[in-house]
Amino acid sequence: MTVSTHPRRARTHVTGAASAAVRPVLESPRRRARVLAAFPTGIYLEVRTDLEPSVIAIITGEATRLPNSVLLAADLPHVTVGDDASVGEGTIELGRLSLRARRWWDPAPPLAPVDPVRLAVSLDPVRPAPGLAGHQAIELLAESCARGWLLGVVTAAEQLVGLGPGLTPSGDDVLAGLLVTLRHLGKSAGVERAVWLADWLAATVTYDARTRTTPISATLLHCAARGESCPEVTGVLRALTGRGALEPAVSRLCRLGHTSGADLAQGVGIGLATIRALAAAPVPPALAGAR
Repeated sequence: MTVSTHPRRARTHVTGAASAAVRPVLESPRRRARVLAAFPTGIYLEVRTDLEPSVIAIITGEATRLPNSVLLAADLPHVTVGDDASVGEGTIELGRLSLRARRWWDPAPPLAPVDPVRLAVSLDPVRPAPGLAGHQAIELLAESCARGWLLGVVTAAEQLVGLGPGLTPSGDDVLAGLLVTLRHLGKSAGVERAVWLADWLAATVTYDARTRTTPISATLLHCAARGESCPEVTGVLRALTGRGALEPAVSRLCRLGHTSGADLAQGVGIGLATIRALAAAPVPPALAGAR
């Protein structure tokens, strides 16, 4: 019998706190993954799976707590793009790191009920300017949502998926902010037509997101379709219902990324205007009969 003289590669076992959104992927059978991107405060792993989220972010406390992330209670390992990893059976294996989630947080916390007439009228002016400010697809999206015109909403959404540069294109960020707002704020305000729009919009943007935008952004669109987002977006939604100061919440959101925060805020603003408009409009007979 031949015995290997090479020592086994020692692993560093650490724990972290994970979003409940990644639990199905973490607890599924082990799958191969690869490093998609690496930054000082976060590493993005693309998992070979049909489940969502297919991209998991391993982050430090200085990073934005995305809805697909695992917060590491240790330093990030040194890795490069393309490095192999594995995810499943409760752990993430990355280099010499073996990470297991011990705590979980909810990336889609529900909002308390609110009378739609008590919602804030609008967001404060967004600075920096959203990446797609004045774009015709944004204008179509806002107008169609406020009218409850499904064809216009779907048409605009199809134009916006993947539109813009970066890991999370501006069009995707606007759609993500809108989706989360329609679902959570619509339910909180009792505006069923807003939730109905969210369902159709979610189906539209997730249908072929993996082929139309970046892997990271496609994952975040799937999260947003389920109402999952980062604490900065949730903070703005809470403030819109009167449970927090709106101006500092919007400022915190707008500081995210180059334009990502402003783009998300633009989507939240469109969602808010939609809910206020739909709450004041009569319910179409076709929709009323479908309840």
